[in-house]
Amino acid sequence: MTLVKGFGYLLQGARLLSHPGLRLFVLLPLLVNIIMFGVGLLVLISFVGGWMGDIVAWLPEWMGGITSFLWFLLVILFGMAVFFSFNLLANFIAAPLNGLLAEKVQLHLTGKELGITNLGSILASIPRSIGREISKLTYYLPRILILLILTLIPGINVITPWLWVLLTAWMMVIQYVDYPMDNNGISFRKMKRSLSQQRLLHLGFGGGVSLLLMLPVVNFFAMPIAVAGATALYVNEHEPLNIVD
Repeated sequence: MTLVKGFGYLLQGARLLSHPGLRLFVLLPLLVNIIMFGVGLLVLISFVGGWMGDIVAWLPEWMGGITSFLWFLLVILFGMAVFFSFNLLANFIAAPLNGLLAEKVQLHLTGKELGITNLGSILASIPRSIGREISKLTYYLPRILILLILTLIPGINVITPWLWVLLTAWMMVIQYVDYPMDNNGISFRKMKRSLSQQRLLHLGFGGGVSLLLMLPVVNFFAMPIAVAGATALYVNEHEPLNIVD
């Protein structure tokens, strides 16, 4: 199945990280991810109790019997929001490092040297990397806003949880496949067009990344695994197509 094939690239990414030649390039983005998720966890612990208490106190008495369920549901939803938000922030900060990791994974898989290993090239790539991250945010935010509005509309909001799942998976595809695409000089517009031609394959990959982000401890390693997996996906599914602008 195409979805399973997409998920398989995430597993391949996890295996790639154990290669001795890649470990050094995994450590820095991994450190950024651990720090950001640690901050996110502190935010969750510091504020969730007070906020959840205020929300539950605001509920009418007849809903008192489901207070425990509401606590569980709100903690899960708030936790997902915090961790996905801090994941996006971590990717923004670690973008040049993720680009370097993607370059090294591609070199390992294909022998193709992209020439961004030296310090000067890495520093020179920072403005471009930040620009690509901003392009991603401008792509994400309108869609998130539209879905938030739909969530408030009775009737339609019955299907919005599934739409959130699809949107989150697609955002993860955009986030991580962009690194090898950018390394190979493919514009953000061209990348989106290429991804849309194999939606199920990419949703399988993005869904797997979303799942990793929700697993405690495992989510610390989600970023480098996703970068490596996305690079393998690019090499096998996109590079042979010789994408050009």
